[in-house]
Amino acid sequence: MQDYIIKGIDLALNNSISGLVTCPITKTALKLAGSQFHGHTELLAHKTNTKDYAMMLTGKKLKVILVTIHIPLSQVSDHLTIKGIIKKIRLTHTSLKERFNIKSPKIAVAGLNPHAGEDSMFGREEEDIISPAVRLAKDQGLKVFGPLPPDTVFYQAVNKGYDAVVCMYHDQGLIPFKLIHFKDGVNTTLGLPIIRTSVDHGTAYDIAWQGVADASSLTEAIKMAAFQANNRKAKKN
Repeated sequence: MQDYIIKGIDLALNNSISGLVTCPITKTALKLAGSQFHGHTELLAHKTNTKDYAMMLTGKKLKVILVTIHIPLSQVSDHLTIKGIIKKIRLTHTSLKERFNIKSPKIAVAGLNPHAGEDSMFGREEEDIISPAVRLAKDQGLKVFGPLPPDTVFYQAVNKGYDAVVCMYHDQGLIPFKLIHFKDGVNTTLGLPIIRTSVDHGTAYDIAWQGVADASSLTEAIKMAAFQANNRKAKKN
């Protein structure tokens, strides 16, 4: 299984293909097979020697980017840094311009704690880490807003026209995203030298061979890969 992924990466790096579309894999199977990676994203980053990358889930109404990905919830706070968050903000800004042809992206940043900390009453991550990152991004001329309360930021993103929401951890971004884009959402990896998209769901072994699986996300992933490839080609010309 991992060999197929690596072959696809090599083809993309050699420009034999314009982009790579991956289907879901089970992370448990990867582990049992002896892989050191938790999923596609980490393997792609390793094979392309990419240090700054991000998982974006994208749909017509909402785009979310994850600062931390596949780590236990109990470790999220320890993994948040000003440097790490501002890297994700910059990467989001650049990718929205280059891959999605958005000339002046508006980026919302979610807080970590309830009410975005409520003036540090419910945690200091916003005051000590997230807010400084947002200020630095603003100083560099980026249109960044936040940290915004996690329970309202996604409603605001959909209704106020934010082009993307930078989220602090996996489920913070994926729960609202899949509520809206469960069937047509696409996972794309930002920061890679190649274009990679994927479905936004798992393997669904529980419905395998029953003829009831919905291929909408895979269809949209293929369309998204072509869309990004065309935008990248237009930028180079």
